[in-house]
Amino acid sequence: MARLAALPLLVLLVGPLLLAAPALSTSGTIVFTTLGRSRYAFDIFALPLAPLATAAAGPSAEVRLTDGASVNYNGQFAPSSDSLLFVSERNGTLNLYSSPVPGAGGASRREALEIEAAAPLKPLLPWDPIALRDRPSLTRDGAHLVYVSTAAPAESPRRSWAAVYATHLSSGTTRRLTPPDVADFSPAVSPSGEWTAAASPGENGWAGEVEDLSTDIYVFRTSDGSRRTLAIRDGGWPCWADETTVFFHRRDSDGWYGVYRAKISVTDAGASAASVERITPPGFHAFTPSASPGAPGLVAVATRRPGSDYRHIEVIDVSSSGSCQNAYYFEVTRPVAPRSHHFNPFISPDGARVGYHRCRGSGNGDAPLLLENIKSPAPDTFSLFRIDGSFPSFSHDGKKIAFVGLPGLYVVNSDGSGGRRQVFSGNAFPTAWDWKRKGVIYTSVGPQFSSESTKVDVVAVSLGDGDSSSSQVSIKRLTLGGENNAFPSPSPDGKWVVFRSGRSGHKNLYIMDAEDGEAGGIRRLTEGPWSDTMCNWSPDGEWIAFASDRHAPGSGSFAIYMVHPNGTGLRRVVHSGDGGRTNHPWFSPDSKTLVFTSDYAAVSAEPVSNPHHYQPYGEIFTVNIDGTDIRRLTHNSFEDGTPSWTPYYLKPKDVGETLQASGMCAFEDCHWLNIKAKPDNFMHNKETHLTSSTPMARETPALASHRMWSGSNMSSTASLNASRLSTPSTSILLPPVAPPEASGIMSAKKALLSQSTVESSSMTTHLPSLPRRHSLRSSPLPSSSSSRTATNGACAACSLGAASSSTAAATLTAGEPSWSMGDTRPGERILRGSMRPASLDDGELWNAGASGDLGGSFWTPPPPPPVGDGSAPCSGLCGTPAKEQHQPRGRAAARRMVWCVDSAMGRARGKRRRRR
Repeated sequence: MARLAALPLLVLLVGPLLLAAPALSTSGTIVFTTLGRSRYAFDIFALPLAPLATAAAGPSAEVRLTDGASVNYNGQFAPSSDSLLFVSERNGTLNLYSSPVPGAGGASRREALEIEAAAPLKPLLPWDPIALRDRPSLTRDGAHLVYVSTAAPAESPRRSWAAVYATHLSSGTTRRLTPPDVADFSPAVSPSGEWTAAASPGENGWAGEVEDLSTDIYVFRTSDGSRRTLAIRDGGWPCWADETTVFFHRRDSDGWYGVYRAKISVTDAGASAASVERITPPGFHAFTPSASPGAPGLVAVATRRPGSDYRHIEVIDVSSSGSCQNAYYFEVTRPVAPRSHHFNPFISPDGARVGYHRCRGSGNGDAPLLLENIKSPAPDTFSLFRIDGSFPSFSHDGKKIAFVGLPGLYVVNSDGSGGRRQVFSGNAFPTAWDWKRKGVIYTSVGPQFSSESTKVDVVAVSLGDGDSSSSQVSIKRLTLGGENNAFPSPSPDGKWVVFRSGRSGHKNLYIMDAEDGEAGGIRRLTEGPWSDTMCNWSPDGEWIAFASDRHAPGSGSFAIYMVHPNGTGLRRVVHSGDGGRTNHPWFSPDSKTLVFTSDYAAVSAEPVSNPHHYQPYGEIFTVNIDGTDIRRLTHNSFEDGTPSWTPYYLKPKDVGETLQASGMCAFEDCHWLNIKAKPDNFMHNKETHLTSSTPMARETPALASHRMWSGSNMSSTASLNASRLSTPSTSILLPPVAPPEASGIMSAKKALLSQSTVESSSMTTHLPSLPRRHSLRSSPLPSSSSSRTATNGACAACSLGAASSSTAAATLTAGEPSWSMGDTRPGERILRGSMRPASLDDGELWNAGASGDLGGSFWTPPPPPPVGDGSAPCSGLCGTPAKEQHQPRGRAAARRMVWCVDSAMGRARGKRRRRR
């Protein structure tokens, strides 16, 4: 697969084993990689919602609900809230499981795991057929299990096999609810169990998306799939709050994911959305929502906020007046595990817990394996293994496997003994063993998947005479000029190597001498203005298979072709369809079959629900060399790729499981969530007054970033103490300073913070509509008795102070010194002038040095002009009245904030001056 990320080895061995050649078999063993999967180590965790209103909830309140075996993810509470449904990859294949949940009174993690140990897990569905099973839900009566499966092939290539099924648990009777040749993702069952909502591309099918799928939300009867209706256009990941309310996510034109709420009307004609409204503003990602009838007004979402590299779970309270203008945001996971990714929240039906999955970390269950057995669709003929590495290949005696870590070239015994051995530390790809010379590996050195002119060369790596790690390694360069020479594959007679090269300006195939490289002779095999690449020489010497876009040069679409080594007999073997990708062919030991990776079965889940995968459609297939009998080998929602095939049969029991793992949890969130907002609603003109009539005050802009700061005790000290708070507390999100005009100095307003006493102080925060953000650990849930007031009127209580009406603006000049908040903790700095930490993942809150007061800094536009009685309307955060906003408190008098902008650098800088 293209653009594979670095994959450090995770290995596990159980004891010294005798290194012997595996048994020779007709079909042998297929080994492949799954991007990042070996390091996931997912378990499902839960935190109580009750401490939001009662007591602080720290890490000790987090309970692990699964047992640490394999990977466990995409959980859902049963209707009774006393058991957990989840997906797990045990025994080499995915299945659905149920396990008990600690009682409502709470239990320690140890007690929860003791419950788990007392009741051994059994799969809810049969092992066969091999298929993905995902997103489980139970109907209200607990009789039917609703889920996604890839059990049945699609009728056409590049159509997803994912469909919604319902299984009657007592009888095992299963019914497909999705129409034929249509895909459904992310099903959700309504509280009554009568209806199911799912995201679907409809009859148009998958269009090749690898980020946000082009899906609509359909609603149909859970019993038989009837009365299927397109209810909501452009949406994914639906969830039911009640029988008429559905939350879902949608990606807007600026790239932000947002959560929406739809009111569903069900008639004899089907379901339709009576209204749709967005409940999260642009400027940060919010997706994979979950709601529950037991927690009315609460929505759990996964978020990625600008400045943070981590995905976290937050709970949004939209109960008051039901609109985003009064929404509260409560942090769930950041205070507990700030530097972990948290995925796909779910709220229990009784409203007591919010669950999610994350990497469990080391020492808390199974460690990842170097070679992980995957259930083979033909176990009597070939075994199937996932390796934690890329571009694996077997030595021709079956004893060793070479693979790359991007960077690094490694060799390991095929039985898992002895550990890995790094034989080259630079970036190398792929690997292929010489047929005749023992211990010689061909690879290419340089950047992978780059342009024709990139400096990449084919090399031969010799491991020396011995098998020990002390054997001398030598490296010989075989190509000259470095014009992207890559993907070497030797002939079975040991005389030649076929490879691809960009030396002509296009990537075509060449054959050179195996020992002396180009110096010993070279000839061109293919020629044309296209890309021929990823070549593999058949064991019988008759064919060379390769991937090419010659059918549509430059389109990014690849098919698999074969050609004789003399250049004759060119033919296409398999192509998934227009725009399709079929890559990385490798011959079977008898040269009659190819294993490859492809988008032939499209995608199996919404990509945003998983960690990063460049190509989430990747699955492993085999095909006869005449193009017949395409067979799918792997079923998951991840990226499988770079397969190889050896004639030696590896039995799962013969592969050790004992070396200590490394790199656990070292995977990345979706790269395409790292976007920059467009501050299109910020004012760049000089002396702009922001009032309730300006777009900035009325609308929510797509912000360049959110800044999360606490209100501060403005003490009389000359500078803020930026030490980290020991107890998280209420926080608000404020917009960044607008970027300057390119022409020069930006004039800005001066924010005057006036407070007469600690009890009655107020802050004029006429901000764009942004959500408030609270810590789950300290902030109570708002209730009907809270002091909310309407937001559509004037807020006469806003005290501007005498100076606020007379001092409305200040003109700033360039060249003023920037101001830095100092260090949050050793090694983490604040970006000078930006008023934000270098990382917002674990250090957004600051202490002003006064006991009990929150520290920090914030930016606010100037107050609006006063009305006749001297007061001012103040809509505040997302329309919230000022008296409910996070207020500055403390002993200090009002402060002025002067912002200066260096137009050349394009940065906003702040300088604080004490009012005299």
